[in-house]
Amino acid sequence: MIAIENLSKTYGKLAVLDNLSVRFEGGRVVSIIGPNGAGKTTMSKCILGIVLPDSGDIKFKGESILKKHAYRSQIGYMPQIGKYPENMKIRQVIEMVRDIRKDATVIDEELIGLYGLQNMYDKRMGSLSGGTKQKVSAALAFMFDPQVLILDEPTAGLDPISAEILKCKILKEKKKGKLILITSHIMSEVEEVADEVMCLMDGSVKFHDTITEIKQQANEERLSRAIAKIMHEED
Repeated sequence: MIAIENLSKTYGKLAVLDNLSVRFEGGRVVSIIGPNGAGKTTMSKCILGIVLPDSGDIKFKGESILKKHAYRSQIGYMPQIGKYPENMKIRQVIEMVRDIRKDATVIDEELIGLYGLQNMYDKRMGSLSGGTKQKVSAALAFMFDPQVLILDEPTAGLDPISAEILKCKILKEKKKGKLILITSHIMSEVEEVADEVMCLMDGSVKFHDTITEIKQQANEERLSRAIAKIMHEED
């Protein structure tokens, strides 16, 4: 569904993405891991069209997305920290986004209901806890039935029940053939929802395998131990 081909991006002398090539298929949840500064966020922003790479290409369903915009309607994005106008109410934020996307034919309000956001519609964004802002971000990411979801540390700040609701939603959408890319540092959660793990290191792919393959390669039952073992051996 998404093919990244020889993607490079530098900021000054710092190479954030270094000739990165990887493919992601639909109907899969891929966890993207790696240390801070590995290029995870920059790769996501290139897919979203927020950052323009220095070289290389990104193809969505076989067509290049560089300098194009229409494809973005098929991508839902949940940032790690959502930033909203503090004086706007939850209702106004949701209505604003729906108005921007008035051409959308399918509206998915399941998370609005599961998180009980209707009961908080008149609360202003500036008064919300970090966890409630995360719920709003999640609801907006899934709202327009996108074919691709990019979720950046999606359960950060969520209580256990809310995190479980989101994980169930992720698995539900995967069954519809969607591609879901998740950045996360919580290996236990990765193991619950992901099919594959891609590790970025210094802007390049260190490994990209299924969870089963990673465990077999390391001869470990726990994903966190398997990844640590592989990283240690390769170092």
